[in-house]
Amino acid sequence: MNRDELGHYLADLLAVDRCQDYCPNGMQVEGRPSIQHIVTGVTACQALLERAIELEADAVLVHHGYFWKGEPAVVTGMKKRRLQTLLQHELSLFAYHLPLDIHPRLGNNAQLARLMDWPEPEVLAAVEPQGVVMTSTLIVSIAAEQLAQQLEQRLGRRLFCAVHEQQQVRKIAWCTGGGQGFIDAAAAAGCDAFITGEVSEQTIHSAREQGIAFYAAGHHATERYGIHALGEHLAECFGIRHTYVDIDSPA
Repeated sequence: MNRDELGHYLADLLAVDRCQDYCPNGMQVEGRPSIQHIVTGVTACQALLERAIELEADAVLVHHGYFWKGEPAVVTGMKKRRLQTLLQHELSLFAYHLPLDIHPRLGNNAQLARLMDWPEPEVLAAVEPQGVVMTSTLIVSIAAEQLAQQLEQRLGRRLFCAVHEQQQVRKIAWCTGGGQGFIDAAAAAGCDAFITGEVSEQTIHSAREQGIAFYAAGHHATERYGIHALGEHLAECFGIRHTYVDIDSPA
């Protein structure tokens, strides 16, 4: 597939102009013009780049790329090594942050719901951009402790944090990654539980005082599924080779 055609397709598919973001969405580093093999991963860390080279990939497609607002502009140290690796090996880097979080089918939130078998996910309309927080009402309520066990089983790792009483959970809300700040919106919407990747000190008090069960399941762990689904979609649509590489992170 042609590199620039891939960029245009992804821009349309993920509606990159739909929301303001903290980084550029799209092609961040230009590599060779023809793409036959894409490696996907959560973050464009050095280990992922080196694995992509070993696999003889033509492009790397990630959720967490480079050039975040507020980061130093100089190209030194870790940033220099990463960019040098991409440029020396003519690897293109494509990155999609919020657009991948909120896509209604391939996005991180949608894919977490699919993994967990949560029925009929809906966007929480009070939060922008639409789709960054989603909700679902379970057919049958479950104990808060049972939900914790399900999360650990499906994600294959222990929760960072779980705050709950012996309450029953039926209406849940979630935001993959670093979405702990949305717990108050979830509580205001009448949700019984809120799931995200990370936790802050104030999150604990919000959960306790508003009576909402809270689960921090890991930033990386909750965001492995959107980028994998996107890579599989490209392979199916265009016949290119796709390899998902999971560079594990405890965060």
